[in-house]
Amino acid sequence: MPVLWRLHRVHHADLDVDATTGLRFHPLEIFLSLGLKAAVVVLLGAVPWAVVAFEVFLNAASVFNHGNVVLPEHHDRWLRWIVVTPDMHRIHLSTRVVETNGNFGFAVSWWDRLCGTYRAQPALGQVGMDIGLSDERTPLPLGQLLLLPLRDRTGRSTNAGARAADLQGRDAA
Repeated sequence: MPVLWRLHRVHHADLDVDATTGLRFHPLEIFLSLGLKAAVVVLLGAVPWAVVAFEVFLNAASVFNHGNVVLPEHHDRWLRWIVVTPDMHRIHLSTRVVETNGNFGFAVSWWDRLCGTYRAQPALGQVGMDIGLSDERTPLPLGQLLLLPLRDRTGRSTNAGARAADLQGRDAA
């Protein structure tokens, strides 16, 4: 969804993946996520300890799979059958659209395998892969990060509702 991608671009604008990348989200994305999770909690009637346990697990998984760590290749290959490893998720943060549109999982890897979005390796390898947004190749200060969802690919200000065509063109880039 174009409007959600505009918000999520803040997460993808990080040029160096490390544990802080797992915590880097636009405030509006955080509030939307909070609202969705709250609705699910109410609909399911989840008990408080289960909600807290899920949030601890979610955040631990996010910090782990965004961690700047290298696992031995044979360990990574086996772990990927169960959990999302840093090398697996890093592919999702690539500048290449085909790689960004894969490895969406945050904790367990089987959803990507079931949905056909699993990517084993980036085209240029882990070392050669460019991380971040292809149209944002310099680190952005906080103010520019917060305004990123309101800018089109040329850096001009835009209204969020009028730029869906710009975002659809992103897949062609």
